[in-house]
Amino acid sequence: MSDSNSNVGIIGLGIMGSAIAGHLVARGNAVIGFDTDPERCQEAKSIGVSVKDSATEVGIDSKVVLTSLPSVNALNVTVDALLLQPCESVLLELSTLPLDAKLASHAQLAEAGIELLDCPLSGTGAQAVAGDISVYASGDQVAYESCLSVVKDFSRVSYYLGALGNGTKMKFVANLLVAIHNVATAEAIVLGIEAGLDPDTLCEVAGSGAGASRVLDLRGPMMVSEQYEPASMKLDVWQKDMALIRDFSENCGVKTPLFSASAPIYDAAIALGHGQRDTAAVRSVLQNMVRSV
Repeated sequence: MSDSNSNVGIIGLGIMGSAIAGHLVARGNAVIGFDTDPERCQEAKSIGVSVKDSATEVGIDSKVVLTSLPSVNALNVTVDALLLQPCESVLLELSTLPLDAKLASHAQLAEAGIELLDCPLSGTGAQAVAGDISVYASGDQVAYESCLSVVKDFSRVSYYLGALGNGTKMKFVANLLVAIHNVATAEAIVLGIEAGLDPDTLCEVAGSGAGASRVLDLRGPMMVSEQYEPASMKLDVWQKDMALIRDFSENCGVKTPLFSASAPIYDAAIALGHGQRDTAAVRSVLQNMVRSV
């Protein structure tokens, strides 16, 4: 068995997990990982990750474990695996999932001596590859500070937000802005192009003024070129985040008229067959509105 104090474990080696693993390896960390997809495991091996046969093994051999998972079911299965042979470790849960699921997992793991921190990420897959992601951390502060060197090795910035769950709350607030900014960016680009402005300079000029946004920087060029692959966030996956934001705002008793107005645009993009393409494909919906006039 390897020295668990020297390993960083990653469970979930998809777009985000693999990008994080790459940064950790590049910065000299001994990284071990697991994914249910054999292809993802092979890709991880090629960048220097020591792939294990189960999430249980990753938990045993790591003092710090990162989880980047697609669903509540995946989180539940992972928690069950970690509980098979529990050890004292810190788990940074990086996924965007319902808050109650994370709180339930925290309670289960705490009984076995595993401290779960709620640490969702802000940024696309492309940003993760570039190391340009933010970490919204919440939970036990001492545990968080013990993992700071790991967090700094794969992120641009991290914020400690206090009580467990505040990280996910912050992620929902940030994603609400992303949802609105993405549709607003598409609307502005369609308007600019239809008005006869030069498409090649449209994003640069708009982004140099008060209308600048990270979404415009990241997705504006995709919208101008109408090239929506490879996707840094697929529309089908984004729908999960849209539902989480809607449920969260309703539970808080807060009206979100701009967010609510953006939702049908995403639905329409999926109806046009863009489900596996980047969320930048909302431009096609707004462009079709122009063409139908």
